[in-house]
Amino acid sequence: MCTAATYYSKDHYFGRNLDLEFSYNETVTIMPRNYQLHIRHAADLDSHYALLGMAYVVDNYPLFYDAINEKGLGMAGLNFPDNADYKDIAEGKDNITPFEFIPWILGQCASVTEARLLLDKINLINENFSDQLPLSPLHWMISDKTESIVVEQTKTGLRIYDNPVGVMTNNPTFDIQLFELNKYMAVTAEPAQNTFAEGILLNQYSRGMGAIGLPGDLSSTSRFVKAAFTRMNSISGESELESVSQFFHVLGSVDQQRGCVHLGGEAYEITIYTSCCNLDKGIYYYNTYENHQITAVDMHKTNLDGTELSTYPLRHGENIYYEN
Repeated sequence: MCTAATYYSKDHYFGRNLDLEFSYNETVTIMPRNYQLHIRHAADLDSHYALLGMAYVVDNYPLFYDAINEKGLGMAGLNFPDNADYKDIAEGKDNITPFEFIPWILGQCASVTEARLLLDKINLINENFSDQLPLSPLHWMISDKTESIVVEQTKTGLRIYDNPVGVMTNNPTFDIQLFELNKYMAVTAEPAQNTFAEGILLNQYSRGMGAIGLPGDLSSTSRFVKAAFTRMNSISGESELESVSQFFHVLGSVDQQRGCVHLGGEAYEITIYTSCCNLDKGIYYYNTYENHQITAVDMHKTNLDGTELSTYPLRHGENIYYEN
């Protein structure tokens, strides 16, 4: 399972936790403007906006998990089991496979407003990348510097939700996730107030008691509530280092530790990586489960007019600074 979020200070940030039990050897990948992106049932994108994101590259084709483009639009696909419903090819629609969806949108759209126009014509079709790589059930969060939306295709069709909390996790559908927040309207970052009953003296014996009741388990609904509370109450300085650090703390509030989510046998779900993308500067920051040091890739330090992908393997293994 996974968590995606936005964060705004002086600049604008977008990123996610990838929570899985194994890695596909994904890489930070730059897709330059003139890389020929083959589209199965529509015209190829021979020229498009440059993309920077995390991808599993197969036969020189980037299968993006999350990415941003040079215009400041970000998009991430998260697991959506038992709800995602991919369709047959339909006449009069842009029939796009889910593995093409992220570059299809980010390659052509500079904003959420422009993405909505493409989404009006989208039909996400049930076609695997290959026999060895079947489709994953996904839904998507799309964000720019001013707004965020969630895109879900279920048995009832394609739904687009405004995302006022700037957070997305997994099941259930996004409208239900938002409704769940009603249960926590009394949770606050301020000191707790005694509203239990008149005539009973109750004392605030610890800091943070205003947030009692905030869930702490690792289910997708609880992570949604916790990440939304953390993100919407989060405060940092406006510098790049302060903002990036704060973003990692926001997603760190819902990361997964090996051993806490057992999937059977020797399999445990962990946060494989956390990403933070500066939408204004085109920089992809990340750390991994084994390496808490933040690594950065700047799309503008490569040739964005090129035709070939640039890939950067993830840094694994803890990097410890020894003071003496």
